[in-house]
Amino acid sequence: MVRSRCRVFGALAACVVLGACATARTPAVIAAPASFDLDHLKPLLIDHGVGVQIYQCKRGDDDRLTWTFREPLATLIHDGKTVGRHYAGPVWSFNGGEEIVGKVLETAPGATANDIPLLRLEVVAHRGDGPLQTARQVWRVNTQGGALSGPCPSDGMLQLQTYSADYVFLP
Repeated sequence: MVRSRCRVFGALAACVVLGACATARTPAVIAAPASFDLDHLKPLLIDHGVGVQIYQCKRGDDDRLTWTFREPLATLIHDGKTVGRHYAGPVWSFNGGEEIVGKVLETAPGATANDIPLLRLEVVAHRGDGPLQTARQVWRVNTQGGALSGPCPSDGMLQLQTYSADYVFLP
């Protein structure tokens, strides 16, 4: 158990270091389903997230072990600089003290089976002052990686899957 925790924390540390060093870019295209309806909305901010999706091996109602999504952990990058973190809630926490909490409204499949789904989220809480005071939605788009499949060997085991995505903050 201690060895498993050390591996998890080592992987998390590597992810944070890699995330902080990653080059952010403004996506040329926001690849979102038509139902997300970008036509009349101009993004307030687009940040690139680099991190991990954390899964835990749990027993289901059928007593079979399955991977269950636990939480995300990502570094938010804008113009090549770390501007905040994204973690369970889901919460986007920015260096200036501003935080946004979301609630999933809609999902759509990622580009491949290895990619986590695209999300459209409603902003349900906002803390602090900052440029996102008028944000009403957050979209997770352009996802790469993060999906987990395969056998789940032991109850309680954690597995980290690296991913990246663009987070679009909309009024």
